[in-house]
Amino acid sequence: MTVDLRERLRIPGSALKEVNDFLLDPKNPVVNDLLRVVKKYGTPEKINAKAQEARKLPNLLNRLRKMKSPYLKDLEWLAAERDKGSFVSIPEFRQKVLGKKADRMKFNEKTAVILEISALQYFPWLITEAKQAIENKEIMPSRYIRVRKMKEQEADQGDILAIAAAMQIVGASHVETLDTKGTDGSNVHLGGPATITGYFGGVGQPNDHALQYIDEFLYFYTNYGVKQVLNINPGTVLLGYMIYKLGIDMEFKISVFMGNDNPYSVLWTLMTAKLFSRRDGSTPLVGFNLSNSVNLETLETTAKIRKRLDLVDKVRIEHHITETWKSIVRQPYNARGDLLAIADHVPNVAAKHEGGEIKVEEKCKHPSDILDYFRDKREIIESGDMPLLEQNYLDKHESVNVTAEELTKKGLSFVAAWNLHAKKRA
Repeated sequence: MTVDLRERLRIPGSALKEVNDFLLDPKNPVVNDLLRVVKKYGTPEKINAKAQEARKLPNLLNRLRKMKSPYLKDLEWLAAERDKGSFVSIPEFRQKVLGKKADRMKFNEKTAVILEISALQYFPWLITEAKQAIENKEIMPSRYIRVRKMKEQEADQGDILAIAAAMQIVGASHVETLDTKGTDGSNVHLGGPATITGYFGGVGQPNDHALQYIDEFLYFYTNYGVKQVLNINPGTVLLGYMIYKLGIDMEFKISVFMGNDNPYSVLWTLMTAKLFSRRDGSTPLVGFNLSNSVNLETLETTAKIRKRLDLVDKVRIEHHITETWKSIVRQPYNARGDLLAIADHVPNVAAKHEGGEIKVEEKCKHPSDILDYFRDKREIIESGDMPLLEQNYLDKHESVNVTAEELTKKGLSFVAAWNLHAKKRA
């Protein structure tokens, strides 16, 4: 008798019933603790309404005006330049790369790659980037990652408001990184080289930090309209799924720090997203950053798993093209080749640029360093390093444009800041 081993993997309905019974049990302490946090902010409907109101562009600008933020005039300039059509159009950019050949080429729009940059730590950097993009006819990305301390930016002349407003002006999405991520002294694993083996326990959010993460999200969601945040821990990923099921319109992207580096970790993550999706099939997981160590085969397999679970248009695959020169990967690192290999047939992929080109970084006075993300602004200014860090950011902007150029040469498309770069000539 032939035994079908595959059939043994079937999840019985009784097991799903047991999970549902546990989640719906009024005496379930983990669910009850979550509901207590949510109730601090009101019903899901009221929470969403507060966030929608806080996120409206006129309201963001009015708050900046009332606090007399210096960033307001920069936002007005940015909007004016957008309205004048100062930024290069997509056809003009293609002609810049290909010459007259561009007019004869047909570009693959079905699998346009989302151009992403990390990390936009300070609002003024965006203005510097925009001025350079206008002058040099460069592309502005359509996705920005932030890893700056939330409380610091909240107190910095409206930085958090200015970024939220700027994203609506340029046409881009952005992600914030909450402070409850285990680097505040709560996690005994995290320290310097003397505690390096502790990192094998995960950067994590220990003990009650998972609930604090949700509490912090709801604070910034209702007060600033911050909708999309970074997620680095299995517990907070699950909580994100749960509050989305409750009706709160949270979005999150899973960070590279979570270490999803093989198809089985991908299956685990996407399977849970599917199980906790809403009736319309939507999920709060909108971005999924794989580990820097994944190879082309893993990227392809991830795409197949995502497609089979009907999550192609819901979950973006985000992959690092470049990384900071120091403190995260062995250098030289550049994964643009993998991107170009999948970009013609895998949709909803983001190319993340977190470092400059190798030839730039290796000669840089202050190479990009992921540890710079965790420094206080005051210390950076006092040390005189702010111009150096801004240059690191501009080097990443250059990498974004190199990727846009390489995609263009292959007849492939990209998603740039959609309010800035017209798809047709003016």
